[in-house]
Amino acid sequence: MLRQYELVEKVKGYDPDADEALINRAYVFSMKAHGSQTRASGDPYFSHPIEVAGILTDLRLDDETIATAILHDTIEDTVATPEEIQKHFGPNVARLVDGVTKLSKIEAQSESQRAAENLRKFLLAMSDDIRVLLVKLADRLHNMRTLHFIKNEEKRRRIARETMDIYAPLAERIGMYEFMTEMQTLAFREIEPAAYESITRRLAQLNKEGGGDLIQRIGRGLKAHLEANGVEAEVTGREKHPYSIWRKMAERHVSFEQLSDVMAFRCIVGSVEDCYRTLGLIHQRWPMVPGRFKDFISTPKRNGYRSLHTTVIHDEQMRIEVQIRTHEMHAQAENGFAAHWAYKEGASEVSTDHPWISDLVEILEHAASAEELLEHTRMAMYQDRIFAFTPKGELIQLPKGATPVDFAYAVHTDLGDQTVGAKINGRVMPLRTPLNNGDQVEILVSKAQHPQPAWLGYVVTGKARAKIRRWVKSKEREETVALGRKIFDEIVARLPEAPGWEAIAEALRRLNLADDEALFEAIALKRVDDLQVMEALNPGSTTGTGAKPPPQRTAISIKGLTPGVAFQLAECCHPIPGDRIVGLRREGEGIEVHTIGCDALASGIDADWVDLAWGDETDGGNARLAIVIKNQPGALAAIAGVLGSHGANIVSMDQTARDGSFHTFQFDIEVHDLQHLMRILAALRASDVVSTAERL
Repeated sequence: MLRQYELVEKVKGYDPDADEALINRAYVFSMKAHGSQTRASGDPYFSHPIEVAGILTDLRLDDETIATAILHDTIEDTVATPEEIQKHFGPNVARLVDGVTKLSKIEAQSESQRAAENLRKFLLAMSDDIRVLLVKLADRLHNMRTLHFIKNEEKRRRIARETMDIYAPLAERIGMYEFMTEMQTLAFREIEPAAYESITRRLAQLNKEGGGDLIQRIGRGLKAHLEANGVEAEVTGREKHPYSIWRKMAERHVSFEQLSDVMAFRCIVGSVEDCYRTLGLIHQRWPMVPGRFKDFISTPKRNGYRSLHTTVIHDEQMRIEVQIRTHEMHAQAENGFAAHWAYKEGASEVSTDHPWISDLVEILEHAASAEELLEHTRMAMYQDRIFAFTPKGELIQLPKGATPVDFAYAVHTDLGDQTVGAKINGRVMPLRTPLNNGDQVEILVSKAQHPQPAWLGYVVTGKARAKIRRWVKSKEREETVALGRKIFDEIVARLPEAPGWEAIAEALRRLNLADDEALFEAIALKRVDDLQVMEALNPGSTTGTGAKPPPQRTAISIKGLTPGVAFQLAECCHPIPGDRIVGLRREGEGIEVHTIGCDALASGIDADWVDLAWGDETDGGNARLAIVIKNQPGALAAIAGVLGSHGANIVSMDQTARDGSFHTFQFDIEVHDLQHLMRILAALRASDVVSTAERL
């Protein structure tokens, strides 16, 4: 832990004009406030805010931010008050401390709701001053470094998951890649310990097979080649981080052995011209892998990141990724927005000038629920960007995979609501067409149009999803009320006599409902059952009648179906929550639900197609996997262990092929949703006994 004078000297070392008295007052105030409190490690609690402040001094942040870091837990965890903070440290520090103060526990029905409400409050605070985010990220980073001291495994995993889902992508979005990488590594080690161990062990084995100095040898060769051609460069190399490798395995559906690029090298040169010259020299010397070149210098990322990326096949017959940048670009790449907050540039007052934060704030205002906000925010933080143009030449930035509908909503809400078609580069194209960099997009509109639920199957921006869902929810309420009215009529038919309006008004009072529409909605959503309604309408009518409550609701909830219509999940593709789905309706039959990529849809030309989406209260489903495993003792037990540790129940298992060293098994397993299945597949592919694992 930094001592008081060491912390002050560290700040004064890069900012001679820093307010030394402010930092000294904060140090003493925090030390007294935390008193004898201790952390799970047994260290004095006061050591934590000082370590957080130390992390931020490495970023050369201003004195107010350092003071905020020292004080950030005083309001939440001690008897200190916001008024005291403002009195002793001024309004700026008081505002920052209030923004960073640990969020109060929120009474919610689920952990996801609680996390989402925390995020909502956090984004509101962050939108006023991004230094709130910088302190919070440093706070979370130090907490992750000491996570192993917490004895409760469930608590450790919850903190790690929250770090992976929210804080690491937030760090990435503001370009703080060192923070992001360390958070991901620490969280991954906690969430998937077996996969983490497997990948790190294989990386060590790979380096050993290369003589123990493979990275250094490739780096020296790269540097020598550049210097021989007149380019001075700092060349460093590393193995890619375990979580990065894990994600690539999951995204590409490959095992570690099938992953070819696990090493990355960085060339730091003196100028932009040298960046492009270095790129040319590398491509002259080693074959380039098509489709892997990215120019973030001419088109920077939204967080300001600039660099050239390429992948080549090296002499060692392996793919290596190379990043090329200047020293200034490197500082920006490592510290992101924090590089703009160094003492020499002073502190900006409002951070909503940053486009991605503006987007999140807009979603914050329009998201229908806390969980919806969390979903949109995760999407916005994880996605890469593309650039498309309006017919007038206006540049519109969108996430990779965005469609014309996303484009329309990015231009204006009314344009999105009235979209009926789109021209991409002059050609009429389907609305689900993914846009590419440089596309010119013209949106075709009609005043009679309204948002379509099917759009939710392919839009990717939070703004578009929020607008569409708002309209869909209003439409769904109309349908819900209509269904409730129908059920109400059936309930009334079971009474000895039909109730008059006075009896209905009295029933509304007894059920604490505002009007008849609220009653119909409550009936349709099962907030009240038949017997409760009957008793409210005609007290005593249910006594001794033998009336039965309505049947239980199905555990599968699908939006887009007319209430009461029968449906079944197709056996050919086994759709699970999270899959994009479509329904086939044939005359005289119910609706059969398929995944959007199911081969059986080709035979559905004569059927009516129904746009469907999973509802909010779906318990999960069965997924079918084909797993090729090595023929060795304990292999099946290892597979069962992976499935069990990830909460998957094995429904059935069949051996479908046997070929000497490998056996192929078909597993039917119960999963919660598509994300759950993807985690299971990734874990299987990381197992030493698995050759391939695929969903059927």
